[in-house]
Amino acid sequence: MTEVEFRSDVTVELVRSSAHDSDVLFAARVSTQGEQSLAGAEAEAGERDRGLINYLMRDRHGSPFEHNSMTFYVQAPIFVFREFMRHRMASYNEESGRYRELRPVFYVPNTDRNLVQIGKTGHYEFIPGSPEQYELVDREVRQSCENAYESYQRMLEAGIAREVARVVLPVTIYSSMYVTMNARALMNFLSLRTMREGTHFPSFPQREIEMVAEKMEKFWEELMPMTAETFNANGRVAP
Repeated sequence: MTEVEFRSDVTVELVRSSAHDSDVLFAARVSTQGEQSLAGAEAEAGERDRGLINYLMRDRHGSPFEHNSMTFYVQAPIFVFREFMRHRMASYNEESGRYRELRPVFYVPNTDRNLVQIGKTGHYEFIPGSPEQYELVDREVRQSCENAYESYQRMLEAGIAREVARVVLPVTIYSSMYVTMNARALMNFLSLRTMREGTHFPSFPQREIEMVAEKMEKFWEELMPMTAETFNANGRVAP
């Protein structure tokens, strides 16, 4: 049987992008300048442009933030992708368990991951578990994943189709996908999938999807620093 691998992290890579603060500016200025805005389409954003970007963000004029594109490659457990794809403002292509044999890579929480939920629904928080609880989670996840993958391989070796054999695999197995979105869509994603102090509308995401969101945000901050700064300054509310 193939050796099973366990991870406690996620992978996010920026594959390609056409995303700059200046994209916001020419898109916004067409409303008042018409064809004259073409002259600024190739210009870099400067400090004097910060006020316009802030105004658009603050007053939620969202469409100028859509004239850009970022494509990310993501590796994460399938349960993360199921949450991710609730965001229908992006384009997705995911690897298929029908067409390839899925690799034996599974997610297991490490001791940095809070385990215990306290409080009522809608008003709860997560706190660390005891050493015994962490040991239990680690043991049970590893055992169940190893057993499931052995069942998967036995069915494949018996000639069972991949699309049938995969039904025994848990949502802790890693998948990979490309996701393409613009800055407005990304801000919407970040506003819901990260927990930050000072946000106007606090969110309480599952930690594993927050790990993905944090890595995506770092790439975006480098591409569109002025836009990212005004997003934070205005309470991380998507325009």
